[in-house]
Amino acid sequence: MADTTDTPAVGADTGGKRPKSVRVVLLALMIAMMLAMLDNMIIGTAMPTIVGELGGLEHLAWVVTAYTLATAASTPLWGKLGDMYGRKGTFMTSIVIFLIGSALSGMAQNMGELIGFRAIQGLGAGGLMVGVMAIIGDLIPPRERGKYQGMMAGVMALAMIGGPLVGGTITDNWGWRWAFYINLPLGVVALVAVSVVLHLPKKRSEARIDYLGAALLTVGITAIVLVTTWGGTEYAWSSTRIMELIGIGVAALVGFVFWQTKAAEPVLPLHIFRSRNFTLMSVIGFITGFVMFGATLFLPFYQQAVQGASATNSGLLLLPMLGAMLVTSMVAGRVTTNTGKYKVFPVVGSVLMVVGLYLLSTMDTGTSRLTSGVFMAVVGFGMGCLMQITMLVAQNSVEMKDMGVASSSTTLFRTLGSSFGVAIMGALFNHRVQDVMAERAGALGSKVTEQSAQLDQAGLAKLPEAAREAYQHAVSSGTHSAFLLGAVVAVVALAAAVFVKEVPLKGAGPKAKDEPDAPAAQPPVAEAV
Repeated sequence: MADTTDTPAVGADTGGKRPKSVRVVLLALMIAMMLAMLDNMIIGTAMPTIVGELGGLEHLAWVVTAYTLATAASTPLWGKLGDMYGRKGTFMTSIVIFLIGSALSGMAQNMGELIGFRAIQGLGAGGLMVGVMAIIGDLIPPRERGKYQGMMAGVMALAMIGGPLVGGTITDNWGWRWAFYINLPLGVVALVAVSVVLHLPKKRSEARIDYLGAALLTVGITAIVLVTTWGGTEYAWSSTRIMELIGIGVAALVGFVFWQTKAAEPVLPLHIFRSRNFTLMSVIGFITGFVMFGATLFLPFYQQAVQGASATNSGLLLLPMLGAMLVTSMVAGRVTTNTGKYKVFPVVGSVLMVVGLYLLSTMDTGTSRLTSGVFMAVVGFGMGCLMQITMLVAQNSVEMKDMGVASSSTTLFRTLGSSFGVAIMGALFNHRVQDVMAERAGALGSKVTEQSAQLDQAGLAKLPEAAREAYQHAVSSGTHSAFLLGAVVAVVALAAAVFVKEVPLKGAGPKAKDEPDAPAAQPPVAEAV
């Protein structure tokens, strides 16, 4: 690979101001991350209209699953390609693929086409998230990186708040196809800015891509995501299909791990897991994804079904949690930049996440919106301490040559955590709702929830008063079980955070002599123009 040791560092601790060109690049990176985060939020709001026009209700879940599968499976590959052939070209390629998938999705004429085009979108999205974090790792010294990664966490929070509102507005006024077309002008702006302003050393690698490792990892991840997506919904957990998928997934992942020890240029070098901090951050990232996406799924549902909130404002219902996450992420990044210290954030964040989830599990039919908002804010403060600190510490735990792999691995674990969180918390929620409905409303309750434990506002309004009250109690019971499980899982993140060893960030002083996790001295980062 090209040697960058003589390349001047951008933003090193020299007292100089950061070049304007770097700020332009960071703006382009934020737009790219916004594209990846907004997409599913916008599409979720537009889905009823899409189904109404294209039909194919039975394939509805695949519109999201195809995107998620492609994103998760491609994430490690994008990180490795960036390490081997250069970050800029790889990142721009991912943007182009995402935009092609967006344009094709907007032109889809039936549900089958839409699912296929969403998979293309997902392939590009996997490179967007990884590319953003890896380029920040290249451009910004670790000591300053927390500040900028906190800004990225803020972008994620804004996307989660604004996505449903933007999706509803676009669908109502322009039609659902513009939910995809809106990506095109934003993506072009990001593409042009990156092309013109970002200049990183070109890398030349004679190593060949580990196609076998990539194939085994893709099969393993696909099987895992399908198990978590289909288990308890499309197929019973004990069904032959689910057992087959589990067997295939385990066999593929075991084969992948074995092959990575033999491959000349492995997709996921196992040596990075020798760093205790990197491994712990992977665990914490997985649990953060588990909790965050589970919470964003069930909180609006609880407020709509039990507290009578409008579905149109579903994004605003999450404002206490996402607003707290936004503020805390930026504060944590700023403090880390100023002090070089970070261990306090994973520990405090995990504690707040456990406490907040337990408080959410205590909500019932009499809980006010103010009270639930306070509980959500506690969870948000916890997640804000964890969101980007996990990426920062993971990147600080590896050598520069593995920056892309570290970024992609951390993103992958968070993505898999979200898949598991939605699936396991969802299965527990559905099971509890159906049980309580059967207990409180008898045969009518069972009939109401035999298709799905989740009713929209229209379905809820059609229920007799007794059944509606039973359903509200059932939803309260379901959210209690889901969030209590989340609190228990979050304890694992707390245990992992306690064992994090604070390796000084670059520019934060001399490295601790007794720290085995610290990477070899990294070359100065590349400059942007």
